[in-house]
Amino acid sequence: MKPASHHLTRCRRCGASICWALTSANGRRQPVDAEPTEAGNLAVMQAADGALYVRAVTAARPEIRPGEWRAMPHHATCKAPPPRRSGGQRARSGVRPVPWQARP
Repeated sequence: MKPASHHLTRCRRCGASICWALTSANGRRQPVDAEPTEAGNLAVMQAADGALYVRAVTAARPEIRPGEWRAMPHHATCKAPPPRRSGGQRARSGVRPVPWQARP
């Protein structure tokens, strides 16, 4: 099974076809590859409300239920390099500019 066309979008970094799903554990959004794959470690399903939900395929629950398909998280397959973080010094705000000195 594949996601419906209205769920599909493109990754801003690499341009791959993805869909956003809500995690069943905490309801956060997670990008998922749109193409189902047998190597995937996620199970994706469309609920009655039309939203996509995703859960991890674990040793405790390895089976794929009816209506679910296996997919990979897009973070694992994105071809674009991860965004760079600045390693320089940050400007301090509200911090004393000189070392503190005790008064006599």
